[in-house]
Amino acid sequence: MANEPGVTADASTSRLSRLVAATFPRMPNFHQLLNDQCIVVLRGMEMFVAYMETGDKAKAADVRRLEHEGDKLKARNIDILNSSFSTPFDREDIYRAITAIDENLNYAKTTVREMEILGVEPDPFMLETTRLLYQGAKSLQSGFANLKKNPSETEREATAMRKIERQAEKIYRRAIAELFDPQHYAHDLAARRKEKAEDLKLLLEPVDTLGCSSVVSGLSFVMDVLKRREIYRHLSNAADHLAHGGDVLHDIVVKTA
Repeated sequence: MANEPGVTADASTSRLSRLVAATFPRMPNFHQLLNDQCIVVLRGMEMFVAYMETGDKAKAADVRRLEHEGDKLKARNIDILNSSFSTPFDREDIYRAITAIDENLNYAKTTVREMEILGVEPDPFMLETTRLLYQGAKSLQSGFANLKKNPSETEREATAMRKIERQAEKIYRRAIAELFDPQHYAHDLAARRKEKAEDLKLLLEPVDTLGCSSVVSGLSFVMDVLKRREIYRHLSNAADHLAHGGDVLHDIVVKTA
């Protein structure tokens, strides 16, 4: 076909390319976009473990910073999804994946925040659970990274994430059993008598000094039990949402196999 007068072959080709691109937009690389989110989750979980190991407030700040970074990636990916002409797999599954990945960072941030508000220090049960969550984040990232070229590996990672959720539930039960064990209370009581609890004493006036001191020790312990139970439950819920990410991966593999 002859070119229009005054129009070069290169200009005609360029115009045709723009027309084709406008009619059939290039499909975004959703595999890479989802993997970007997973990498931030993995970094956040690494900081989460470091916080549980040290109680370092700087590590807590890193968790919150990475959660904000994850929110930005989530918003970016949803915007790209909403404006995309076509997707490599089911559009609803991509949305589920975007939100499921982001939930992991949300739970890390809110757990750290609750510990700061309640004045709870990390303990071995919390550290053990967060290490599991970190392993789950590694499986999450590996699963999405292999989704396009190696779906069988993705399915193995999805199964690993569901196993991690069951392991986390076992830790939660052990933690709760110890937390409400009278022998554990008796073992810790002597140390807790040394703690200051002037605010609790105000609630017991006009009880005599000796009686007041004994009740305050008990109340301090009970309050600590309730606070720690709240954190344990939050970590257990985090593992549940990690398993949900594994379920999303599994659904995608089944539909695209």
